[in-house]
Amino acid sequence: MNNLHNRAENGSSTKLKVPAIIDLEASGFGSQSYPIEVGFALSTGRLECTLIRPEPSWVHWDESAYAVHGITRELLLAFGKPVDQVAHWLNRQLKDTTIYSDAWAHDYAWLAILFDAANTTPSFKLDHLARIMPECESARWNQLHQEIELELGLKRHRASNDAVMLQRTWVRLIESNQFSAA
Repeated sequence: MNNLHNRAENGSSTKLKVPAIIDLEASGFGSQSYPIEVGFALSTGRLECTLIRPEPSWVHWDESAYAVHGITRELLLAFGKPVDQVAHWLNRQLKDTTIYSDAWAHDYAWLAILFDAANTTPSFKLDHLARIMPECESARWNQLHQEIELELGLKRHRASNDAVMLQRTWVRLIESNQFSAA
């Protein structure tokens, strides 16, 4: 996927910047939940993802969240990266970038937990995907999202998979010429 997409609109050519998208998986959805995986799709099409090793005080585990992402706590303890390493990695990869999330409230809280534990601050801005979404029926978004999921053949509900599906759904929606970019 190219960084910029050309499209004709009313007889003129405009450039459409593909947004960078981030997604996080977590131990659950309650106030004691914490991030366990972060992934993103950059506007260049590059995908990145990493598991996050839970801090010793992060003990909450929700089996219903596990049923969605399929990541075990044992896997995180064995292969997850320390929070400071993940936070610094995100800052290097996303510096000065506005990155969008479809679950802004959850992802904002989980990133805050991650960066607080790492004793640092983000070098990027997190914003809600709705800010750059055209006003449309959710059914249209959901239909396109399902098409993208089938086309990509992604079987796992994981952070980078979710990020690329959201990014490609957004692009297809905008490029369908049914809507103008926000």
